[in-house]
Amino acid sequence: MFKLFCYCFYIEIFGELNLVTSIEKTYIEKHKKCQENYFVSKGLFPNGVTHDSRNLEPFPYFVNRASGAYKWDIDGQKIIDYRGGHGALILGHCHPFVTKAVSDQLDIGTHYAASTDLEIRWASLVKELIPCFEKIRFTGSGTEATLMAFRMVRAYSGKTKIIKFKNHFHGWHDYVSKGIGGIPEEVMDTMITLPQNDIGLVEDTLKNSNDIAAIIIEPTGAHMGSDPVNPNFLKQLREITNQYGVILIFDEVVTGFRISKGGAQSYYGIIPDMCTLAKILGGGLPAGAVTGKSEIIDMIQLSDSSVYNRVKRVGHNGTFNANPLSAAAGCAALELVSSTPVNEIADKRSRQLKSGLNDVLSKLEIPGCASGIASAVFLRLGVEHECDKEVCILSENEQNKVEDSFLSHQMWLEMYNQGIDAGTRFIVNSVLSESDINETIEASEKALINIRQEGIL
Repeated sequence: MFKLFCYCFYIEIFGELNLVTSIEKTYIEKHKKCQENYFVSKGLFPNGVTHDSRNLEPFPYFVNRASGAYKWDIDGQKIIDYRGGHGALILGHCHPFVTKAVSDQLDIGTHYAASTDLEIRWASLVKELIPCFEKIRFTGSGTEATLMAFRMVRAYSGKTKIIKFKNHFHGWHDYVSKGIGGIPEEVMDTMITLPQNDIGLVEDTLKNSNDIAAIIIEPTGAHMGSDPVNPNFLKQLREITNQYGVILIFDEVVTGFRISKGGAQSYYGIIPDMCTLAKILGGGLPAGAVTGKSEIIDMIQLSDSSVYNRVKRVGHNGTFNANPLSAAAGCAALELVSSTPVNEIADKRSRQLKSGLNDVLSKLEIPGCASGIASAVFLRLGVEHECDKEVCILSENEQNKVEDSFLSHQMWLEMYNQGIDAGTRFIVNSVLSESDINETIEASEKALINIRQEGIL
């Protein structure tokens, strides 16, 4: 009876029964409580979710606890987690060192509306790790960090336009949002979007405009690096921005403290003028920051001139900037990143995962690859090609093919059915065991076989 209700409910929301794959049917059957929750949540939130990337048909899963490398949904299914707090949890869930720091802070105060020793300690840890650090301003999120960076560079340079690259994600504020509903055209006109990896086009753009304040880039590429940037392009950007006097911003919200202890800028040895940080920065709690050259960050600094403060200075409030709880969690996380082999372990697990996934693709004779830098692994299906399994650059047509939304959706559902929250993107943490990786590889093989049997791949 419940199975019939599920199918009827699915038809009501998503269409005819013949659109439901066996993968979706299995998901529906295994997640009765999640479906019940969705029935309530869709009346409260758009699409029934509170973050665009949590949209999942026929309904999202709901999780009620997590520990280490695992989480459990409300139907009791144990899941090996490769979403990692959207990239924030390189230490896994509920790391004891971080949870103790937060618990201890809870006992002595969550918000003082005052400066703290913690914020100094937190900033000092960032300074120790991030090469471009001269000064820092904490924010509440990565979106706030990129927005603040834009205001700083415009105020500093007196110029209005910023170059970004196609499909690179820098938050959801007006200047960079994917969905442009509600954004004035005048705001969008201040942004120039170019394809990545084409330095000639960047130079032509700089030659033809004297109103470009900065270039911002995700240093490993679009979609968290699944559409990779050629590392030589980063070097070329550094050279050309120096040549034209344009500020170079690395958006290291994802890559900071993950690609290496010092982020992508340390990994590649290319130092930007500024970078934005979040995710791992906060140890699993909300946090963001802008760091870089003092003269740019100091656009926030008060002057003796009231006219300057009113007209030129960048004002910045924020109730939860460097709040004690986020600072405590951030300090604990960065201390572990700094002093223990967190990155090395996550990278080792990633290499094991990539190797195993590529063996599965070869065994099943499925075109594609598992590739990615450090602890981010991407399963790219449906295109026969050769690559170094790290920076795998495809043509635009090939990239569009591996980003097939229906295939990605079915892979996400089928992997979840197998007890793995990944799909085609694996954000690897340092508490995954070798056996967790082996289990993931086995589940991926079963998932790919089932997807091929559905005629999807």
